[in-house]
Amino acid sequence: MDQTGIKRPKTNSKWLWWGLGSFFALVLAFQLGIWSTGLSLEGSGKKVGIVNVVGPILSSESTVKQLEKFRERGDVSAIVVRIDSPGGLVAPTQEIYEKIKAVRMEKPVVSSLGTVAASGGYYIALGGDTLMANPGTIIGSIGVVIEFPVMTELLDKVGIDFETIKSGELKDVGSYSRKVTETDRVHLNEMVTDMYDQFVSAVAIGRDMTIDDVLPLADGRVFTGLKSKEFGLIDTIGTYEDAIFLAGSMGDISGKPKTVQAQKKRPSLLDWISGNLGQTVSNWFDELPAYRWRME
Repeated sequence: MDQTGIKRPKTNSKWLWWGLGSFFALVLAFQLGIWSTGLSLEGSGKKVGIVNVVGPILSSESTVKQLEKFRERGDVSAIVVRIDSPGGLVAPTQEIYEKIKAVRMEKPVVSSLGTVAASGGYYIALGGDTLMANPGTIIGSIGVVIEFPVMTELLDKVGIDFETIKSGELKDVGSYSRKVTETDRVHLNEMVTDMYDQFVSAVAIGRDMTIDDVLPLADGRVFTGLKSKEFGLIDTIGTYEDAIFLAGSMGDISGKPKTVQAQKKRPSLLDWISGNLGQTVSNWFDELPAYRWRME
């Protein structure tokens, strides 16, 4: 009872705990329902596994894991690699390409080219048994690019000077704090040419063409899906659904194929933070050799 003589009602903490417990039980039941629904939607029988490669190729880990998972699954008879990518870093691109080639030794793989499959995006598509694209898909950009800023004049204006101690003349090649030397250019051109030759060779092998047939198409240009079909860079014109049907047929699936995709995890706080750094990371990767195409 307070000073005014009014008796305060007693709180019962037991009901509070019951309420919290019920709330968390509902959340858990809801999550379990989502999981069970996802499992039931997959159903039984043979399926086509879907692997999506979207955006710049900066890492191969996730894509390689998905491909290996579908390779191991007994209920997945064929795989569609859906590509919407302007390309990316050289090594991750080659790792995905090699993994697709390895998987297709056991299960058919159809490369479905979406809005753009240029440079590294086209490179990984070459690993599939069949390349299918829309008439207006942007394809090609066979080549390598490396670029970096040279900021010596800007640094001079603001009075900033760098002192670099290095073990060799080319140890700081690509540094924005000094001018590019002729030795730098020779070295970088040799490296780009080596990677370019690897790309051209992959096209020649993947498309059953000679190097001489590929070279006129490998000057960095992009082509539509229709032109790519004409030049032999892809096998056929078709939609994403067509690619799924084709993969199902190649995997001996009758009727409309069921599909399955790798379950995506919900974004964590760390994902949100890293997402905000995406542009910065992308800009840093611009300084590395890349199989990449983009409109400026």
